[in-house]
Amino acid sequence: MKTKLKSTLAALALAATGAAAQASNTIVDIAAGDERFSTLVAAVQAAGLADTLAGPGPFTVYAPVNDAFAALPDGTVETLLKPENKGQLTNVLLYHVDDRNLGAAMIPSGSNYFKPVLASERLCITKDASGVSIADGTGDSANVIIADIQASNGVIHVIDKVLLPGTRPACH
Repeated sequence: MKTKLKSTLAALALAATGAAAQASNTIVDIAAGDERFSTLVAAVQAAGLADTLAGPGPFTVYAPVNDAFAALPDGTVETLLKPENKGQLTNVLLYHVDDRNLGAAMIPSGSNYFKPVLASERLCITKDASGVSIADGTGDSANVIIADIQASNGVIHVIDKVLLPGTRPACH
């Protein structure tokens, strides 16, 4: 009985340690550890935003997967990663960040404007029976394909399109 209790307590301690380690992962740690975000991580580093997004937050990051970057017109990513385009790259990345911790349950049903960190712009986030979509400044929409990846400094919602600033998106 004592041995079983000891092994159960040891397993619980190990699980708690693992949970604590998981909870201490920042948004940057999680993205850097997931190959699906390698282009996003490279862009965040090129823009000099890694330290900010590893900070205390809270942040909500709408994180495009590599395929979303690959779907941009040829040469777009390479052009944005050039040092002389750091300002434009920074604006595109800040368009994907909210300075609150917005779990999926906090997004109201219907279409609503949300203010990203890029304060001059707005996103139109629509939540309905089919899921959550985000209209950007081009009028195109990204779909949230994985919601609520918890980080120590916020939450990541994985999206299937790179959000681009532009004219204010119309909420329906």
